[in-house]
Amino acid sequence: MSWFQRCAKFLSEVRLELKRTTWPSRKEVRNTTIVVIVTVFVFAVFLGLVDFALGSMLERLLKYFSQ
Repeated sequence: MSWFQRCAKFLSEVRLELKRTTWPSRKEVRNTTIVVIVTVFVFAVFLGLVDFALGSMLERLLKYFSQ
């Protein structure tokens, strides 16, 4: 098979596969996007608090041992 024939076969297979794909509705996409954004926000707040707490503890520990 030539390069052109292989490309044509690949594209036709891609087209067939896309016809079998079930695409999510607009509502499903919106809902999952909201879930992702909320999850990212919750994890960001949690990790920020953990970072602040660990940083404060490390700072106190270093001050204690530097005296």
